[in-house]
Amino acid sequence: MKIVHILFAGLAALALVVTGCKKSGVDTSRLESSFKSAEAAAQTSVEEAVTAIKAGDYAGGLAKLKSVADRVKLTPEQEQAIKDVIGQLQQKLGDAAKKAGQEAGKAVEDLQKSLPR
Repeated sequence: MKIVHILFAGLAALALVVTGCKKSGVDTSRLESSFKSAEAAAQTSVEEAVTAIKAGDYAGGLAKLKSVADRVKLTPEQEQAIKDVIGQLQQKLGDAAKKAGQEAGKAVEDLQKSLPR
């Protein structure tokens, strides 16, 4: 039974990595344009967040954007752009977790079917 738990955890992690490696599908254009004239530190942080997002590191991008939102005085346009991207990231992370859970569940079922009774 231990092997089933280990296999389940490994498959869940693998599924998250695989789903995170695809093209981001998160629209960052409004975010990027709203920070074009921002102070250098804010611009750099947003650029780092966008780079992480485009690389499929949604959690890293999310953390960076939340940091910017907490420590920088934002214009209404910047605030809305950050909220929009954060919403997209949360949706992507939720979808990836759901898909990973489904794939892991299927893998466990397949493993149980293949084990001798």
